[in-house]
Amino acid sequence: MPNSPALKPQFLLAAPASGQGKTTLTLGLLRVLARRGLVVQPFKCGPDYLDTHHHTRAAGRPSLNLDLFMASPAHLHATYARYAAPADVALVEGVMGLFDGAVRMQGSAADVAEQLGIPIILVVNAKAMAYSVAPLLFGFKTFHPGIRLVGAIFNFVNTASHYQLLREACADVGVEALGYLPVNHNFAIPSRHLGLSIDTAIQYEAIVEALADALPLTVDVDRLLAVTQTAAPALAAHLPAVAAPQPRRRIAVARDAAFTFTYHQNLEALAELGEVTYFSPLADPALPAGTDFLYLPGGYPELFADELSANASMRASIAAYCGGGGGVAYAECGGLMYLGRQLVDAQGQAFPMVGVLPCTTSMKDAKMTLGYRTMEWNNLTVQGHEFHYSRLEDHGLVPVPAQLRNAKGGAVPAQLYREGNAWASYVHLYWGENSAFIRQLLQTAAVVPPQ
Repeated sequence: MPNSPALKPQFLLAAPASGQGKTTLTLGLLRVLARRGLVVQPFKCGPDYLDTHHHTRAAGRPSLNLDLFMASPAHLHATYARYAAPADVALVEGVMGLFDGAVRMQGSAADVAEQLGIPIILVVNAKAMAYSVAPLLFGFKTFHPGIRLVGAIFNFVNTASHYQLLREACADVGVEALGYLPVNHNFAIPSRHLGLSIDTAIQYEAIVEALADALPLTVDVDRLLAVTQTAAPALAAHLPAVAAPQPRRRIAVARDAAFTFTYHQNLEALAELGEVTYFSPLADPALPAGTDFLYLPGGYPELFADELSANASMRASIAAYCGGGGGVAYAECGGLMYLGRQLVDAQGQAFPMVGVLPCTTSMKDAKMTLGYRTMEWNNLTVQGHEFHYSRLEDHGLVPVPAQLRNAKGGAVPAQLYREGNAWASYVHLYWGENSAFIRQLLQTAAVVPPQ
């Protein structure tokens, strides 16, 4: 592949709306490019931690979140430059529709593409559309002059004659047609809630391999790489400041099928504070020895409630750690559910959990809570994202003095809770840019004498 040292293929894969197939196409492209021996770096616009999980598996490299609500433009540039610079190709998957942001188009996929100066490829569900795609493409191309829409790939196209009509529409509006994917049920990865499922029973690898086999037959991958050649990111200009040395701590992070909702940048920030060890609440008998800080991220504990409950030695180990006063715990969303007394599944069956937090969480009659959040606490402002179906019930949790608001400044029910040296919230906070929140937890936690 011809490639000037100053240029490399970089692009944002977007769509007019959710459900157009951009994640499916992203996964296929990641694997196709990796098969070619290229180092392909995936990114995801927005706060999604499910798609990044799949990106990582398809590309063989960690996928990074690029979010202009949770982090500053400088951090966005630093993250992108750091990971895209050593790669041969950088692929950013958009979120929702191209211009859908927290407030109008602020923080949208289009906003990210404009910030980074990378071109956009639009993925369009053309199942029931032919030449009428022309005004759609024209509108997306011309609506905001700060972006460059250079190509389109169509999904759910079953015949060459159908694709020819779409190509003619592209030609008339100056957007290059780069190919299509036909309908194929072998490409479908089941969804759960708002994202693709992470169910380990799904033959994920077979699906991605099938995508990678089929995609080059109808998508011109070489042309895609050619039209997205863009100046390589300037790494040195965006390097973050070096943090002052901190006491090294032993940090234990839950990571298994029940706890997967993490931001890679958050984990990197923890690694700056100490030695990170991963453990499984599902399979391991106890916390790693000598833990100073325990992080229980979100995930799907409700899918593994029986197994989590059955691992009584781990539950006892965490309860003893939280009650012993020797360290600090932070649990978010699924982690909060696990630290509670009981988890009630959708059928109403209750499973004993760790019992550190005086609460029960329930999936029965579940309703979605979703949105960006800003938290002001202890002279800090921290952004994050709330996404859950469970709810608190029968609880005696006491919130700490903190204000939590949505993207438009409105108050929300979410709180930051504290029980001894255990802290918890339903909000997935982002501290990848500034770890001051975690440092404050460590500094302000009261020492509780061992019982």
